[in-house]
Amino acid sequence: MKWGIAKRNRESGSSLDLFHRDISRVFDDFFALTPSSMFEFDWTPSVDVEEDETSIRVKAEIPGIEEKDLRVTIENNVLCIEGEKREERREEGKGNRYVLSERKFGSFHRALSLPEGVNSDKIKASFKNGVLKIEIPKEESQKPRKIAIDVK
Repeated sequence: MKWGIAKRNRESGSSLDLFHRDISRVFDDFFALTPSSMFEFDWTPSVDVEEDETSIRVKAEIPGIEEKDLRVTIENNVLCIEGEKREERREEGKGNRYVLSERKFGSFHRALSLPEGVNSDKIKASFKNGVLKIEIPKEESQKPRKIAIDVK
């Protein structure tokens, strides 16, 4: 069975080209900073995928997100994990002193192409302590079976 994780590959070209692109990106990003963009970010949770004879297991680390802000869907053998961290910002004035508390927030989307022969009706997901676990069972016809050999 084959499965895949969608990921962009921007790393093409020679080592010198990559170095030049990285240096240009540092300067471009620095001069493009605005007060609002300094507190925005784009993140993607780490994902582990394991497969054995009976199922595929996906584990995603998603710290700091609540279950209500997490969505798991499957369509056309593509498993999608989406979520959003909500903004939390606090400023308090105490005389001439201010206390500022900020958290980084944003949304993410991960898409994993699953192989043919998974039983999408029996997928189970659990979320505990910032770790999402998804178990995707394989259909009976896709599980390996031993074939008896007749001796003549």
